[in-house]
Amino acid sequence: MVSVKDAPRTSTTLMVRSDTNARITRSRDPYFSLMRRLFQEDATAMRGQKFLIMVEERQKAGNPIKTSEWQDVINELDIGRASFYAMRNKLLGAGMITNKNQKYRLSGQFSRDLMDMARWWMTAILDENPDDL
Repeated sequence: MVSVKDAPRTSTTLMVRSDTNARITRSRDPYFSLMRRLFQEDATAMRGQKFLIMVEERQKAGNPIKTSEWQDVINELDIGRASFYAMRNKLLGAGMITNKNQKYRLSGQFSRDLMDMARWWMTAILDENPDDL
């Protein structure tokens, strides 16, 4: 049996909504709205947001969160080890964070993947100029 921290993190599911009223940019809390598209429960979405903010703040301060600090992180987030690794694996799978050199950092892979999908849809399916995005 594979432990949760070693589980494959090759992809994750993101909810897409076509209703213009559900756009993240129209939300009062866009960060939380994005997390709700990744996590099913509000509590998990809030913890995911809090973890990403922790990663961002530590990265900007030049002191990225080390993977060995997992105990401190789960205490800060008030969750169990399995819940932490499940949340972390979703963020890794979505390309929002990376785990390089045993340090968590924000990643641009999430944005690049979304832009790639949008460009493909515009050009291959709609036969329109991708600059119209």
